[in-house]
Amino acid sequence: MDVYLIDGTYELFRHFFAVPAAKDVDGQEIGAVRGVVASVLSMIERGAPHIGVATDHVVESFRNDLYPGYKTSEGVAPELLSQFPILEEALESMGVRVWPMVEFEADDALASAAAKAAQDDKVKQVFICTPDKDLGQCVVGTQVVQLDRRHDTVRDEAGVVAKFGVSPQSIPDYLAVVGDSADGFPGVAGWGQKGAASVLSQYLHLENIPKEWQAWHPSIRKARGLSESLFSSWNDAVLFRTLATLRLDVPVFDTIEDLRWRGPRPSFEDQCRRMKSPELLRRARAVGSSRSA
Repeated sequence: MDVYLIDGTYELFRHFFAVPAAKDVDGQEIGAVRGVVASVLSMIERGAPHIGVATDHVVESFRNDLYPGYKTSEGVAPELLSQFPILEEALESMGVRVWPMVEFEADDALASAAAKAAQDDKVKQVFICTPDKDLGQCVVGTQVVQLDRRHDTVRDEAGVVAKFGVSPQSIPDYLAVVGDSADGFPGVAGWGQKGAASVLSQYLHLENIPKEWQAWHPSIRKARGLSESLFSSWNDAVLFRTLATLRLDVPVFDTIEDLRWRGPRPSFEDQCRRMKSPELLRRARAVGSSRSA
């Protein structure tokens, strides 16, 4: 069986900027919610058997306590933020397992779910549905892969190496030194993508890098400058790696069958009425009937 783990935060942002605004029966903006629900339903219609969706119910997480510059909800449109709880409720009523994150982030839930699903012998492949580079660290061979649904592309372990120049296990170290503007930490001065790839492809993790630049692999150019900038900013680099490392201890599910879609719940009818989307109810009921037949 295949398992699909969806980045609900990414999907909600994507649809917010891609679909027309729409109001529900109470005047609440729900255009992005309706788009995401329809998108997830289309995956179910195409045969996705086991699905989980992770959302950032609260944008801030434990990482904000570690680093004050970490991303927050500041600057995010209220019309977008207000749709998170509506999306969570709508998906749950459609029968989809949802993980609304408060202490952790949606990426942590996806990482935890991917690691746990991969341990099940019945699972053939795990698709982490997001292009987010952070999730590259979760890719394992061809079993756990990233699926960019927008471009219909799959990135396996070889794809991670081809894109970043490092293996999945080095992604947190890579992000620590090059920085991640989306998450709000700058990286280490002087370290670009090419330099990080050349160093970490040789040494894998920061701790393995020799402190004396003369001992660095001869293929690494500008060894002295990279060495000096790294070890003069060592504490920052380690902190940034902690920020970039996804947690694998988020409670997500007991057994893989918890993720099996079994049809919409009775409350989905009211959700569709609220969203003025009777076609979603019709489609969900139709595919639910076909699955149970």
